[in-house]
Amino acid sequence: MMKKKNTISVKMMNLLQKGINRLGSDATGRIKKYIESRMTPHDLFMNKSGEEDIYYTTFGWMLSYLFGIKIRGEQARRQWQNLTVDRGDLIQYAAYVRSGLLLDLLSGRYGRALLRSVVPSTKAGTVVFVSFPHNDGCSPYSTFIRLSLLEDMNGTVRNKKEMTGSLTAYRVAATGGYSNIAGNGEASVNATAAALSVIGQLNGYAMNDDVEYLSRSQDDSGGFSASENTPLPDVLSTATALFALNCYGVTPRVDPVPFIEAHWLESGGFAPALFEETSDIEYTFYGLLALGAC
Repeated sequence: MMKKKNTISVKMMNLLQKGINRLGSDATGRIKKYIESRMTPHDLFMNKSGEEDIYYTTFGWMLSYLFGIKIRGEQARRQWQNLTVDRGDLIQYAAYVRSGLLLDLLSGRYGRALLRSVVPSTKAGTVVFVSFPHNDGCSPYSTFIRLSLLEDMNGTVRNKKEMTGSLTAYRVAATGGYSNIAGNGEASVNATAAALSVIGQLNGYAMNDDVEYLSRSQDDSGGFSASENTPLPDVLSTATALFALNCYGVTPRVDPVPFIEAHWLESGGFAPALFEETSDIEYTFYGLLALGAC
């Protein structure tokens, strides 16, 4: 029997664990303390404004699970259920579903039964979204979120050719790579990483010109910039690029570890870019993901 391949979320969790395993005890303690500092009294996680946020809670609960941080399950579930979530928004809904699954993991009762009562649907049972990143439900980033959400919900992709074929409109033929805007002449690292992840999950992780574009986009510092016209590499773009390259079995041409370490702050969190002295739970997630994907 063919072994079932890991979902995108499981691959991320595995690389996060590798990143954590690379840390010494002092570093682990500092990062764990930072994660706990971003937790609210209800055991959810706060955004940059200090407000409870479903999006940031997803990152926080995944890191809590991997760092062994205790969550008071029943209290957290009650507060989670009371959060205002736009279920027609793809990003909000994906965060809502994933945080619910993570809460099950943290509570020691992982299961999918709760999903039947939270999926927004028409009478025909089709999930309906009206809000997407870049106002485009077919962009590489939207497609990446839709596929990973479907995997997390234990669904089956029945339109592989349609899903991968729609990405063609976003490919930048002149340079390789993808944009999140159809017909755009400039590729971006994050759109390329998203498209390659979708194609790899559905068709197999075979080397191609777009993987090569991603590989050569690495800066001499070891990091990745969002695009060629973005002068400063950042942690998010570095993490998404390294994640995709890792999935394709490609070793970065420049060791990214010094770049990642340069973004680790005294607080224990990770800064989005150099010269920034603030962090949040999302960028701490991406810093550790990048470290694990090196």
